[in-house]
Amino acid sequence: MLVVISPAKRLDWAERDVTTTQPDFQDDAVRLAKTARNLTLGKLKGLMDLSDDLARLNRDRFNAFETDPSDQTTRPAALAFAGDTYQGLEADSLDADEMAWAQEHLRILSGLYGVLRPLDAIQPYRLEMGSRLKTRRGANLYDYWRDGLSKALNAQAEQVGTDVLVNCASQEYFGAVAPKALKLRVITPQFMEDKGDGKGPKIVSFFAKKARGAMARFIVQNRLTEADAILDFDIGGYAWQEAASTPDKPVFVRPYPSS
Repeated sequence: MLVVISPAKRLDWAERDVTTTQPDFQDDAVRLAKTARNLTLGKLKGLMDLSDDLARLNRDRFNAFETDPSDQTTRPAALAFAGDTYQGLEADSLDADEMAWAQEHLRILSGLYGVLRPLDAIQPYRLEMGSRLKTRRGANLYDYWRDGLSKALNAQAEQVGTDVLVNCASQEYFGAVAPKALKLRVITPQFMEDKGDGKGPKIVSFFAKKARGAMARFIVQNRLTEADAILDFDIGGYAWQEAASTPDKPVFVRPYPSS
């Protein structure tokens, strides 16, 4: 199976002794970076609702974006992203064999790079998929990527011999994948917390993001290939709730953490 996750706004730019690969959509990333580079500071700030400091930081990143980046200016994607999902993924602690399997089966959806493998070399950036960045293809990044992400995922699924995709990405990012162009069965796990207050389990964003990363790690470490195998996920105290689930939307619940 394939599993997809979202990128993160926060980056960890520590150096790693890892051999990287080139993103499949490197040329698109360069093209989009050039488009963003032409925005004024005020427009860049409004595009992603940034503070003045973050707007300047990302303006400088786009200005410095290289067509043919070196190892000194890039980092492997799964190790460079540092948000909640990546706390669950813990890519730094995957061994060499696990990372090799992840390289074939784990994909990161990106507003700038489209689809990334874990070891694809990325330059520092911030560009959310929901950004209304105007290009020749349309008014936003959903218009830009259109069917491209679906076709890429179809091709990658064919390479590993699967017709199942586990969606551990946010709606913002998976919404860029065109359903009609995607030829895969999509399974979207839901992660909920039960506070025991009689109101029933609820999705808590921070915990759900971390759990999506943990599910991706679970799939990688166990080399899962069958859809039903994800139902054994129990990391962090979650347990599959059959009565609340559907085949393509399994629900996992745990007691709300006390700390």
